[in-house]
Amino acid sequence: MKQRTQSWMRALTSVAVASCVATACWSQQQPSIRWLGILPGAYESEAFGVSADGQVVVGWSGGLAFRWTAADGMQGLGAPSGFNHSQALGVSADGRVVVGRVFDTQGRSRAFRWENGEFRLLGLQSAATNVSADGQLIVGWVYRADSTYISFRWGNGAPQQLGTLQGYRHSQAQSASADGRVVVGWSVGGFVSRAFRWTAGEGMQDLGTLPGFDASSAYDVSADGQVVVGVAINYRRGVSHALRWEDGALQDLGTLPGGTNSAAFAVSADGRVVVGEADNAQGAPRAFRWENDVMEDLNQRYASLLTDGSRLFAARDISANGRYIVGEGYNAATGRLEAFLLDTGASRRDGDVNGDSCVDDNDLLRVLFAFGSTGTNLPEDLNGDGTVDDADLLVVLFNFGNGC
Repeated sequence: MKQRTQSWMRALTSVAVASCVATACWSQQQPSIRWLGILPGAYESEAFGVSADGQVVVGWSGGLAFRWTAADGMQGLGAPSGFNHSQALGVSADGRVVVGRVFDTQGRSRAFRWENGEFRLLGLQSAATNVSADGQLIVGWVYRADSTYISFRWGNGAPQQLGTLQGYRHSQAQSASADGRVVVGWSVGGFVSRAFRWTAGEGMQDLGTLPGFDASSAYDVSADGQVVVGVAINYRRGVSHALRWEDGALQDLGTLPGGTNSAAFAVSADGRVVVGEADNAQGAPRAFRWENDVMEDLNQRYASLLTDGSRLFAARDISANGRYIVGEGYNAATGRLEAFLLDTGASRRDGDVNGDSCVDDNDLLRVLFAFGSTGTNLPEDLNGDGTVDDADLLVVLFNFGNGC
């Protein structure tokens, strides 16, 4: 039986390789970093969101929202009439829809949805913090007349108020699952915040905090809504630790060696890769990636890309397949704080589709049965290009047997 399986594997590999050679559909990518520059007249930039394929990045520069593409570079989105500043905070999976907030001359914030050059304002004194994969459901918060701010969700009808945790006065929604049905953020009462996870059926759930910590906040959620990441805070000690919630249990992701603080800002679609910011032994901020219970400094992991003295300070978002990471750092070539796009060169777990740390027949069959499927956040779309095809099959075949 084993011999027959190996023969079958060799036949599949030969067919797939021949197909990709003919169509040039796949090649192994080396890690790379792109500094995204600044808008005219600005002196810095920050990135807050990245599309599924890593080809669109959004953020702000010089007080204005930007949308960067691999083809056109950084383009300012400007601001609608009556507003003079803007921030882009989230982007749809295909990169077409951008959400964020604009500010008037008195500094008041208003949520927006941008598509094809058009702004749509969503609510008075509000902010949009993220958007569903298809760009239709938007989450954020609204500042109310009673001086409270409350989580909201826009799309598919009238705006929906999500409320607060019991006994808490405020709440801020920060992110949503791929379909927009699960929303995460934090609720505030007095000076204490608590991370929450909201669904229409169960309402707002208190996720608690880590042992020995006073408060918590949630920043992002996996595509299926089952994994939440954020930060736990100990006010008395002035310490924060990145956290990960799954199946009702909170996990302390720790810190970098010698460091005392960390915060998780984003998670991959499958919930297995977390990125954020942590201080190192010298107390300097560093972008990190957490995976397989290990937190690593991206500056050390990709030191060969930063030989000129550039540094990555914070990782703000990660693509669905975990390959692309965006944030802000110091670009030594320009001498300024600048948004970056890091291409790690690796697809989802190098072929481990089902997440069992073994690339085997199960992963191969997942790709074969999904072959030809298109869309966003497909587990079998290993290279994140929106289609399950020969390229994804080759990722499994070339890594077959790893971890088993």
